[in-house]
Amino acid sequence: MADVPARIRTPLELALVRLQAVVTAARLPLPLPEAAAQQAAAAQIGFQLDDYVLPRLASIDAPVLTVVGGSTGAGKSTLVNSLVRHRVSEPGVIRPTTRAPVLVHHPDDARWFTDDRVLPGLARSTGSGRRTRDLELVALDAVPRGLAILDAPDVDSVVAENRQLAAQLLDAADLWLFVTSAARYADAVPWDYLVAAAARSAAVAVVLDRVPPRAMRDVPPHLGQMMSERGLADSPLFAVPETAVDADGLLPDAAVAPIRGWLGALSQDRSRRAAVVQQTLDGAVGSLVDRTPAIALAADEQAEAVDQLRAEVDRSYAEAVRTVGVQTEDGTLLRGEVLARWHDFVGTGEFFRSLESKVGWLRDRVVAAIKGEPAGARDLKVAVESGLESLLVQEADAAAERAESSWQSTAAGRDVLGRTPADLSHSSPELRLRAEQMIRDWQGAVLNLVADEGMSKRSRARFLAFGVNGVGVALMILVFAHTGGLVGAEVGVAGGTAILAQRVLEAVFGDQAVRRLAETAKAELDARVEALMAEELLRYHVLLDGLGVDAGLGPALREVAYAVDAARSVPPVGASADALRGPDAVPALTAGPPPLGLGTGDDADDDVVDAELVEPDLTRELR
Repeated sequence: MADVPARIRTPLELALVRLQAVVTAARLPLPLPEAAAQQAAAAQIGFQLDDYVLPRLASIDAPVLTVVGGSTGAGKSTLVNSLVRHRVSEPGVIRPTTRAPVLVHHPDDARWFTDDRVLPGLARSTGSGRRTRDLELVALDAVPRGLAILDAPDVDSVVAENRQLAAQLLDAADLWLFVTSAARYADAVPWDYLVAAAARSAAVAVVLDRVPPRAMRDVPPHLGQMMSERGLADSPLFAVPETAVDADGLLPDAAVAPIRGWLGALSQDRSRRAAVVQQTLDGAVGSLVDRTPAIALAADEQAEAVDQLRAEVDRSYAEAVRTVGVQTEDGTLLRGEVLARWHDFVGTGEFFRSLESKVGWLRDRVVAAIKGEPAGARDLKVAVESGLESLLVQEADAAAERAESSWQSTAAGRDVLGRTPADLSHSSPELRLRAEQMIRDWQGAVLNLVADEGMSKRSRARFLAFGVNGVGVALMILVFAHTGGLVGAEVGVAGGTAILAQRVLEAVFGDQAVRRLAETAKAELDARVEALMAEELLRYHVLLDGLGVDAGLGPALREVAYAVDAARSVPPVGASADALRGPDAVPALTAGPPPLGLGTGDDADDDVVDAELVEPDLTRELR
């Protein structure tokens, strides 16, 4: 909608603009109950704000837009042509009949319709080469100032685009002139529209067209009863008899005179026009407010579903981190290849027993000791790397399987999984390479840790006796048996040698320093494992984030709906508060001239060419 220069928006407009921004951004992508319906409701609210509410508030003095809508073949185009006494809309027998909307207005009112302040979503045309969704503008002196008549496509058209356009135009109307026929007045589709209009207090008048003379006594009253039962008791009902058209395809003037007179009286009274606009506008705004909480609830459910899916995968990978944390300190890794390489490394124990005797000698050969490496240290490092890598991949695969299985158990989870070609039931293809790099980085950090500690004056000589790698692998072994989970023969082999590792480390650093080094190395390992698993978990989070579900959408919708409803109670400048609320507060719209020469049942065989206002009531209000 184009901004109107030098015009300050009212509090209601500002609140509605905020509502428009929030509903336009609403995303309800998960297939939860009511999600599709509420997503459509959000879109409809956005359309109505764009097409009617905001443009109408910005152009509150524009002519009353009367949209002539109704069923296929009800005679809408013929009625419009007959009302203005010009053939402005082409009727036809091929369905659908009305294919493109035609808006007829007084030439002095052209400025209201040539720009985008009214029905901004439709391109304008003058009839030559128009497309289906073009709005054809026709200026006629026969149309009174302050009134515009729009011939809309059929609400039950066989063409979906026509049905959508008809609904859009009716939503943008200040006044509905709804046309049905004596043969089809009980059809379901038209009543869906009329009931919706009644629910939002739209100004509605109904035209019962093509009523056979013999049915004039029974059909209009029956339709009136149906209207009363469905909330339209106060809406005018015009009955147009079935009659021949003239050479120009127009109904006799008497057949449409009551409708023309009623519309003419409306156009000549500025206060009545304002009342109609305010009634329909406030009803439309109230409808937006009423529909918003259901969208907010659906948004809350979407956020809760995403939180649940996120929590499920978070728990799965947290379990993987926990399991790796336990198995890297309970002796689980001191089995198989790691245990064999550890045995090769410690040999018969001479490596450790030679420590004290070699210290003095090594003090004289510091450089040689630094460059040396105990036999088997490199093989042990490789075995540790391989065992730790297998554990990480195994637990990552188990976490992925648990996460994927939990998502498969719900419709929302299955929907999210279907949005990616990746197989999330297994760890990512890059995991093994990342795990290898993580382990090497951790081993390097352990070596740096012991190097920093070992170069202190008190422990340098003993540290240099082993070199960085020798002390480092001993610390890794001690970390892996930190809580002691070995059983049976393993206690005598792995457990015993782990104790030897602790002894040599205590000989180098002291028992207090060894405990600190082991805790630091384990914490470093746990942090790196958690970071590695977080990278795997990120695959699921990226999918969830890509849904565009905003946890704050529900509260934001409630907030803006409250603000709009509060602003409704403040009348715009120049309008009375009574004109804003409900049908009871709207000034009465009287009927036009009294019925002309209406036929009766006693003389039903005579030609009936006059229309009637069924049960005329000069104080009747529009609903």
